[in-house]
Amino acid sequence: MLHHGNIWSAIDRLARERGLTASALARRAGLDPTTFNRSKRISREGKPRWPSTESLAKVLEATSASLAEFMGYLDPGANGQSVRNIPLIRLGNTAPTGQFDERGGPDGAACDEAPFPEMIDPKAFAVEIEGDTLHPIYRDGDRLVVSPAAELRRGDRVMAMTAEGRILVRILARRTARKVDLAPLCEDQQALSLGTDQLRWIHRILWASQ
Repeated sequence: MLHHGNIWSAIDRLARERGLTASALARRAGLDPTTFNRSKRISREGKPRWPSTESLAKVLEATSASLAEFMGYLDPGANGQSVRNIPLIRLGNTAPTGQFDERGGPDGAACDEAPFPEMIDPKAFAVEIEGDTLHPIYRDGDRLVVSPAAELRRGDRVMAMTAEGRILVRILARRTARKVDLAPLCEDQQALSLGTDQLRWIHRILWASQ
């Protein structure tokens, strides 16, 4: 199972393997030195705080650790090589609506498969970018791992489909019962504020291979 404590323990283990403290690991990754402090792992209200996917990506880049290696740290008994195949959707410049079901999951008839380290969300799927459909954020050949089940939080990278069938990749700025505010990921994008009736679905991006 993937738990709040597992994630933080994996970060601590990765730091120890590299001969670093949690603060030194954060500095090496270009983050605030207090990012991984134990006091930051629980909010003032007593709710668990999870590290962002962007922070994890920076940590892996700074330590030259693979995703499989990090996943192995989630379970002290794991060897980091446990994988399973997840559905793979190829997203090009043509309309992608036929590849997704009504809940934003992959249409079984339209997708392939890709290996990925074991994870808790059985409905997670991968999206492979083809062409310049999401340029300059993601390039041809990049893969995103998307989770329909993951809780959405402010600051998460998300993928959404509008009622018209347009795919959006943005940062979740705010979400209420009536609308969703999306912040841009690059200078070429604009901030968007959409009513919930203008979106078919919105999912969290767990990982991106770039």
